[in-house]
Amino acid sequence: MTDKFIPIKSTFQPVKLPEIVLNQSESREQARGYLVDRMQRPLQDLRISVTDRCNFRCTYCMPKEIFNKDYPYLPQSDLLSFEEIVRLAKIFVAHGVSKIRLTGGEPLLRKNLEDLIAMLSTIRTSRGDKLDLSLTTNGALLAKKAGILREAGLSRITVSLDALSDPVFKKMNDVDFAVSDVIEGIQAAEQAGFSSLKINMVVKKTSNLQEVVPMAAYFKNSPHILRFIEYMDVGSSNGWRLDEVVPTHDIIQLLASAGMRLTSLPARKASETAERFQHKDGSGEVGFISSVSRAFCSECSRARLSTQGMLYTCLFANAGYDLRHHLRTRDNLASIEENDLKISNLVGQIWHQRADRYSELRSQIDTTSQPENPKIEMSYIGG
Repeated sequence: MTDKFIPIKSTFQPVKLPEIVLNQSESREQARGYLVDRMQRPLQDLRISVTDRCNFRCTYCMPKEIFNKDYPYLPQSDLLSFEEIVRLAKIFVAHGVSKIRLTGGEPLLRKNLEDLIAMLSTIRTSRGDKLDLSLTTNGALLAKKAGILREAGLSRITVSLDALSDPVFKKMNDVDFAVSDVIEGIQAAEQAGFSSLKINMVVKKTSNLQEVVPMAAYFKNSPHILRFIEYMDVGSSNGWRLDEVVPTHDIIQLLASAGMRLTSLPARKASETAERFQHKDGSGEVGFISSVSRAFCSECSRARLSTQGMLYTCLFANAGYDLRHHLRTRDNLASIEENDLKISNLVGQIWHQRADRYSELRSQIDTTSQPENPKIEMSYIGG
């Protein structure tokens, strides 16, 4: 495997896959029910991006030299409305989804997001249970929004925080945003009733490796779960290099050398992305998301819906299926229910033919050439 990806300077444009033609014999019964793909992976989790905008310019996600004032963000009319998001969410839940995560960009930049959360919180799974409804945020607006989000029905929050050192954190977010403001947001979430947050730290060797031990020490005695994420080659604009990746094994050794030894914990479910550990003294949980060194494609149960209604079956995809077109275009005689039935069957066919396993195949891919269709940017689809 080569040691780097060549960054593609041009802006990402979503690519549509050829539309699947539905068999006219499709029945109403086929529009519901649990789905498995070609590798027998179930559809259980849906990640919905609600905006392609962000107030940070993290170098590994939205580098400022590309996502600048001239970058062509999506117009409001291109975004799925809250009503359209709820329609699609109900379709996915009918197929077995029980967890929905709202992402971005920065999702708290979407105006009146709490209204969407309130709408989604009324959806019940096929067993009659509430959805596990969560949100990933950089924390910049969390202090103002935490209480409102809780009241609207949000179940869980994940906060991205890559350093405790202000100089390091500001260099990484590249907008001079202070760590103290993110910590304030975490504290506001605690006060609002979010008892345990997940704290995600992307570790990049030359940027914040020195922050691993301070972060682990800071959250060791808190109720929150710190998760270390290997720097991934999502998108084509962040200049990803393999030699910038710090493998999970190295982070565990680094913590051990600082006196923080870990013991493993069992997975709560097979499709969990993070390997679970706790400090040997039982003082806190630590997770590791190891997409590069320990690929977990074989257990992936996640579908991703972009801001403008493109369905992607892999985080590393370069093409998706346009569901918005089907939401907004229907025969004059077709009711919304009949149209949603068609979309539901389409989702079923898409998942049945899914065979993505990019992380497992990464070492076999030629990364020295610029692909004709660059991978989707993380800011467009969420993490």
